[in-house]
Amino acid sequence: MDYLFIIVLIAFQICFLIQLYFTLVIHRKLGSYKIDQPKIVVDSPVSIIICARNEIENLKKNLGYFLNQFHSDFEVVVVNDCSNDGTDWYLRDLSAEHQNLKVVTISDHPRFKHGKKFAVTLGIKASKNENMIFSDADCRPSSNEWLSRMQSNFKDNTEIVLGYSPYERTGGLLNRIIRFETFFTALNYISFALAGIPYMGVGRNLAYKKALFFKGKGFASHMHIMSGDDDLFVNQNSTALNTSVEIHPEAHVWSEPKHTFGAYFSQKLRHQGAGKAYQPDHKKILGLQAGSGVLFYLLLFALIAIQAQWWLILSIYLIRVAVQLFVYVPCFRKLNCADLIWWMPILDFIYYFYLMFLSFVAVFKKRLEWK
Repeated sequence: MDYLFIIVLIAFQICFLIQLYFTLVIHRKLGSYKIDQPKIVVDSPVSIIICARNEIENLKKNLGYFLNQFHSDFEVVVVNDCSNDGTDWYLRDLSAEHQNLKVVTISDHPRFKHGKKFAVTLGIKASKNENMIFSDADCRPSSNEWLSRMQSNFKDNTEIVLGYSPYERTGGLLNRIIRFETFFTALNYISFALAGIPYMGVGRNLAYKKALFFKGKGFASHMHIMSGDDDLFVNQNSTALNTSVEIHPEAHVWSEPKHTFGAYFSQKLRHQGAGKAYQPDHKKILGLQAGSGVLFYLLLFALIAIQAQWWLILSIYLIRVAVQLFVYVPCFRKLNCADLIWWMPILDFIYYFYLMFLSFVAVFKKRLEWK
């Protein structure tokens, strides 16, 4: 019993130290990051690309936010991907009112099934500008300055701009879980990018240059993976020198969250397969981070079960929470999630066990469609 206690305690402390490293060394990059308040004027032509499949209601609600950006030269390319809900007629009527709206239509074919990457590729080929910004039909920019702020980062050697896309606050436990998971994902990829290790972005608010897309042969190397039009592209093409971040509140893109656990879980399963194709070094780092978080809680319960000194395990747990609060409070505020601060200890626990459960289910799950 004594040997078991020592082994579990040492493993618990190792996980604790690994977690402290990621919090204090990596995540603090975002906590100490200064957001530029004045807008840097770089007035370059831009193409906004949105793919939609049977999303007429979302387009009616959100497309106007993209079409009415305060920018001198831009187009909005909407790829109507096999919709059968009237999207085609709606976009035709709207394009007559907005000269900067371009519609690309993909017709359904009984023998040719495709994922979102095919639609994104057609949107890129149809766009006329070198600088491209991507979003989704169920999203809306937080301001009319979103486009200008995102494209202003295309200077010097920048070829990729990582934006941030929070989910709307609606109340309830599910909404808090969704928003915390989104916060933590953004905390991670933004902090790693600021540390010179960019590894992913989110397609709801992501920008890159057309030349980079074709230089890297688009999605060719991972076209067989249903997800990954955003994070896999960034993972394979981003470097410390060609990647910038934009998290000014005016540059956020809000998205509507799922309203049931089933819908949310299905959405996350669609995204799960992309991580397997990350660069080996990124998989090791992210695996160490997630694994140490899961093991921290498992070993914490193990120590409680074998009746370890309560003051020791409580002290280690409280130190971890205190360090997280010290680093994460400014991050919560920068990423529009300040209401989640005091929920963090509970949501952090749920998050790591959700990761473990999702990874287990994904092993046995069959291929899914993007919509």
